[in-house]
Amino acid sequence: MSGADSRRVIVDTDTAGDDTQALLLAALSDRVSLEGVTICAGNVPFEYQVENAKYTLDLADVADDVPVYEGARSPLLKDHEFAEYIHGEGGLGGNLFPNTGIPSADEHAVDYIVRSARENPGEITLVCIAPLTNVALALQREPDLPELLEDVWIMGGAANALGNVTPAAEYNFWVDPDAARAVTGAVEATLVDWGVTVRDSVFDADVFADIEAIDTPLADFFETVTEAVRAFNAQSDHDALGADVTTQPDSMTVATLLEPELIDAAGRYYVEVDDREGLTRGYSLVDELGVTEGEPRTRVVESVDGDRFERMLLDTLRHRDPHYAE
Repeated sequence: MSGADSRRVIVDTDTAGDDTQALLLAALSDRVSLEGVTICAGNVPFEYQVENAKYTLDLADVADDVPVYEGARSPLLKDHEFAEYIHGEGGLGGNLFPNTGIPSADEHAVDYIVRSARENPGEITLVCIAPLTNVALALQREPDLPELLEDVWIMGGAANALGNVTPAAEYNFWVDPDAARAVTGAVEATLVDWGVTVRDSVFDADVFADIEAIDTPLADFFETVTEAVRAFNAQSDHDALGADVTTQPDSMTVATLLEPELIDAAGRYYVEVDDREGLTRGYSLVDELGVTEGEPRTRVVESVDGDRFERMLLDTLRHRDPHYAE
């Protein structure tokens, strides 16, 4: 649903567990108009990602109004590994494999992004919660894309923090570092990185108990899609994740777009991504000290009101309204 003056949004996703919660926030908020969902290679095999997105939109009762556009099925130049060991086979916890029968849009995701930007200059916000392959290809097709878009929000990178797929890199940037380098070098964007995710978006046993008590289809869906990642995190050696917890990087990215007041602190820095193979593949250099000559064009979210974010997501699961409490 959307209001008359709501922001027009396209979400680019590699739909696994938390991506679905991000889609629910965007679909059920009256502060944005979710106009399309584009799918990019990433978390799990491509056809699973497509069906996961359609299933989520159907849960939100918007599948008839929000088309799903299939995009890049591989990174620009490199091979990558799926993250089913975190999200479960298929991406939705390992026990849910949707087969919606909903057709995909005829247009390729990259063509759709470019056309939408050209036909609606200054009106489209692109929310990127996947590797940036589709966006990089759209940038190749339309070099003026940064000027044509209203705004760009990216979940990716690890801003002077440990990564989640290697010590150096966060998964989205690691999957397609060439695309991440191209996009962060060309586009003024807001970046929600892995570091702020670990600091401010962790849900623990108390939150899970609250969600279990909600007893709605969306709460049941959250429990299903987080089953595998909870088990994975319980075995983690990470200081913040070695317990029955989940992180919410994608949904927190959408939440901060919907409610910018969630952002407690942010800084504008030069960001460059290492596109070389090896130990530092996907490393995101964030020049917080200003010691390089790079232009500080990326707004990096450094702190988020985690309690308010939690209420927002639980209001979505309970009331189908991210802004219910306001």
